[in-house]
Amino acid sequence: MPRHEYQQQLDALHEDVLYMSEVVMERLRMGLDALARKDNRLAESVIEGDGEVNGMYLDLEGDCIDLLALQQPVAGDLRFIAASFKIITDLERIADLATNLGEYTHRAERDRFPEVDVQAIGDLALGMVEDAMDAYATDDATACRAIDGRDDELDALCERASETVVRDLIERELDAGESPEPLMGDVSRLLLTVRDLERVGDHAVNIAARTLYMVENDDALIY
Repeated sequence: MPRHEYQQQLDALHEDVLYMSEVVMERLRMGLDALARKDNRLAESVIEGDGEVNGMYLDLEGDCIDLLALQQPVAGDLRFIAASFKIITDLERIADLATNLGEYTHRAERDRFPEVDVQAIGDLALGMVEDAMDAYATDDATACRAIDGRDDELDALCERASETVVRDLIERELDAGESPEPLMGDVSRLLLTVRDLERVGDHAVNIAARTLYMVENDDALIY
């Protein structure tokens, strides 16, 4: 294959990964909005859209495998294809977590713990994904290292949120005759939401780590 055709395939992969990330980030925004507004229709749109993301993932996985098997890339091209393959995996998992938010919305009838700012946690996690993909788009190694540092902030927010819920659960007294099941359902849903948003941040760090390896052959953030 002539070099220019091969380069076109690499460029197309790059653009397709960025497009997939845009779709995934929009799904995450929709999931957060649905949860905030308790919008079941929007939540259902997020859930139903997961199949589109899965299809993109499988198509890009095939593109990566073809480039690796047929072109036998070396050096920087090999790192780019390998990083892109790992990144689409993280994006697909972020889309799954967005789908979870849609499912939690269907079960969210009340804000039993208003002191837990789920939207702030979600905005930070989403911002990390956005910045990680910007770093991938522009080969920005410095941004990759900064994203890794922000994960500590997200982890701290999630830990405080979980502690707040558990403390409230311990201190709360049920009214006479009140069933504990609705309370436990709300607690479980909120803790799962916080956990899933923390995992979104972890995937953002994974994207930054693979981008740093792609750009500088530096595996310091891969763990």
